[in-house]
Amino acid sequence: MDFDPAPLFALSLVPYLLFLRWIQRSGALPALAVWGFRLTLLFVLITIVAAVLALRCCNAELVAVDGLHGGAEAFLTLSNAVLVIGLLRDNASRVNNS
Repeated sequence: MDFDPAPLFALSLVPYLLFLRWIQRSGALPALAVWGFRLTLLFVLITIVAAVLALRCCNAELVAVDGLHGGAEAFLTLSNAVLVIGLLRDNASRVNNS
């Protein structure tokens, strides 16, 4: 069975963008944490570009090209770190203000 998951990935972008819009407007999270969620989108974009480069330049999947794969994963680490730092800073300020 030949099933192309690409349309599902594209469709999953819509709820994520709506989530980003809601989280920005609600003010439920600190700005740095919201940036962490935004950087996750950058990770997805960089991963797509890296996967295309791996196919075109190396005739291999992204997982087989360590430099590209590691570089793409670094952006996931960055987005997660920014998100966690934003949440921890907010939590620390709430504790200190109590």
